[in-house]
Amino acid sequence: MNLLITGGCGFIGSNFIKYMLDNHQDCRITNLDKLTYAGNPENLGDIEKSRNYQFMRGDICDAGLVKRLMKDADAVINFAASTHVDRSIKNSEEFIRTNVEGTCVLLDAALQSNIKKFLQISTDEVYGSILEGSFKETDTLHPNSPYAASKASADLLAMSYFVTHGLPVVITRTCNNFGPYQYPEKVIPLFITNLLEGKKVPLYGDGLNVREWIYVKDNCEAIDFILHNGKAGEIYNVGSGNEKTNLELTNLILNELIKDERFIEFVPDRKGHDKRYALDCSKINDIGWKPEHDFRDALKKTIKWYKENEKWWRTGMARRQFSSGRITSENYGKK
Repeated sequence: MNLLITGGCGFIGSNFIKYMLDNHQDCRITNLDKLTYAGNPENLGDIEKSRNYQFMRGDICDAGLVKRLMKDADAVINFAASTHVDRSIKNSEEFIRTNVEGTCVLLDAALQSNIKKFLQISTDEVYGSILEGSFKETDTLHPNSPYAASKASADLLAMSYFVTHGLPVVITRTCNNFGPYQYPEKVIPLFITNLLEGKKVPLYGDGLNVREWIYVKDNCEAIDFILHNGKAGEIYNVGSGNEKTNLELTNLILNELIKDERFIEFVPDRKGHDKRYALDCSKINDIGWKPEHDFRDALKKTIKWYKENEKWWRTGMARRQFSSGRITSENYGKK
């Protein structure tokens, strides 16, 4: 199978490329990535010479480039996105350009190239907040941030290509990912790297907002499963059932790094901050996929990875002139 993967130098994309090459010998991957601050080619340095992998630096909004790369592809998996909620609140222009206009360019090229499957990687944030119960795939979208609104727009656009043109679109909506190679502006790597530097961790509001967490390798397995088993025109929630308040999560990280609550700095809450996300994943569970990794074990592995890869995250922060003590986002890891 020939895959065109967009945003493959980002967090989930790079983990997915490695997963696919490790598990499918017949898989050939072209990775198109713009290499913004969160896209790092070093994430894939160990496979860059693989005969089954090629990298192309470029923008998914470049219609000519996208069309050329898609000619030989059997399927497209769109990870490319601007994902950081705080940044979208300050300036939403790039989010609309990449997440909506870029998706449109990909859909048009896929239609012209007779792509066999188009996977749009989305987020639980398109549903908005829910105080009780869990969101199903059929629930109304109610995004509450510019980032979430741009992803909801992309989902609606992608599904319209299935209904109008018959393009075999499948959408995955995942909960908050964590694991290796996640850029340190998202809450888990931000808090880990802050604590490794002896700095406090910035926690929004009262810390009682709830998020559902999935280890990135579980999500990679789910996306692979949907690539091979998902039906065109369908949406699949991908979650774990591991719900934690932000304060609970913070204390788990503190405990693993042998720190106490004196390292917590409560900061003013984010504008429009969703109280709770939760997904009903019975649809994908019923056709044969469930997560395998225990949350606490995966968190320990993640902390160990950041301890052992200090050069990676320090280089990334320097590249972006990143101020780890003041960026306080907890848009927990979509890219």
